Amino acid sequence: MIHLLLVLIYICFVSLGLPDSLLGSAWPILHVDIGVPTAYAGIVSMVISLGTIVSSFFSDRLVRALGTGKITAISIAMTATALLGFSRSSAFRMLILWAIPYGLGAGGVDAVLNNYVALHYKAQHMSWLHCFWGVGASISPYIMQFALVRLDSWSRGYLIVGVVQSLLSALVFFSFPLWKRMERTETVEETIASPPLRLGEILRIKGAIPCLVTFFTYCGLEVSASLWASSYLVQCKGVDVETASAFASLFYIGLTVGRAINGFLAMRFSDRFLIRMGSGIILLGILLQLLPLSPAFSLCGFITVGLGCAPIYPCIIHMTPSVFGRDKSQAMIGIQMAFAYFGFCLIPPLFGFLADALSMAILPLYLLCFLLAMAAMHEIMIRQTRTSTSSTEDTSC
Repeated sequence: MIHLLLVLIYICFVSLGLPDSLLGSAWPILHVDIGVPTAYAGIVSMVISLGTIVSSFFSDRLVRALGTGKITAISIAMTATALLGFSRSSAFRMLILWAIPYGLGAGGVDAVLNNYVALHYKAQHMSWLHCFWGVGASISPYIMQFALVRLDSWSRGYLIVGVVQSLLSALVFFSFPLWKRMERTETVEETIASPPLRLGEILRIKGAIPCLVTFFTYCGLEVSASLWASSYLVQCKGVDVETASAFASLFYIGLTVGRAINGFLAMRFSDRFLIRMGSGIILLGILLQLLPLSPAFSLCGFITVGLGCAPIYPCIIHMTPSVFGRDKSQAMIGIQMAFAYFGFCLIPPLFGFLADALSMAILPLYLLCFLLAMAAMHEIMIRQTRTSTSSTEDTSC
């Protein structure tokens, strides 16, 4: 049964990635159809992110009240409803309205499934699951391209993904007996029976603040590298636009492939080692951009940064139950997801302002600053939680 449920969770992670690239793929046509400026995509994205932050903050209370299976099914149903709503939207205010359940649903699925896998499965599954998220995020632009070229409608792209999400939600609802059987274990019953933690209580846990800062800085670094790679290559390295766009997209291919590889490495090495290894690979990628080498090295640098990013996100999540305790893991992972989205929202736009005021050439230094902050906070977290980390045995399947 545990393996059947794992297959379902893998499918859920593909589904989680599917909507993430739709807005960017559809927006060049969508914003013209509804008559708003190009920059308004940022407003829609911000509303989605705020919804994700809110649902991540409350994930601990919701799981204790309803259980992982119900929250997963309800959250996917909310996302499906929002996508179907997007497909019927003819005005910007309708997009904003549907962005609210979109964000709330996405945050719910992300937080509860990450915690569930961290509690019940080995580290390699966490990496492979996030690899499957990358597969979903990579597929969705092709779905939108098919809808735009063959069906002559961006709304059909949202409709297709909305239908897929609806079917998955129904599948999760029918799988409730599997979830209930898993949640009858003694550890999970103790976790649900204990009172939910308030934000202040979470922040007072030893090592919690450096862990959250690690997550915040990593997620900001990842999105900043992917968002500004093309602009940096064109403006600072003299790379033509087509080549820069192609290699910038390889950042996420490097991230996805890296997570597939990391799953095998996780069978042999600890989460801490893989996070340190990833940090070292990111540093190498940044140095390839900083050194006065040919543009080809800069192109390879962004792929290297993507490879280095691969183990960090899944490994931090997977080590959370062993570092902070199984009874606190849902609360911690929920707050981690919230800080991740704060990083997504704040750090990449900040670079945009700095690049306008100074120069696009500071991007490698900008990434280096956040890498050093992330690595330092990770080491502080390990030092502050050394006793619990060394004394906890791996009980996952």
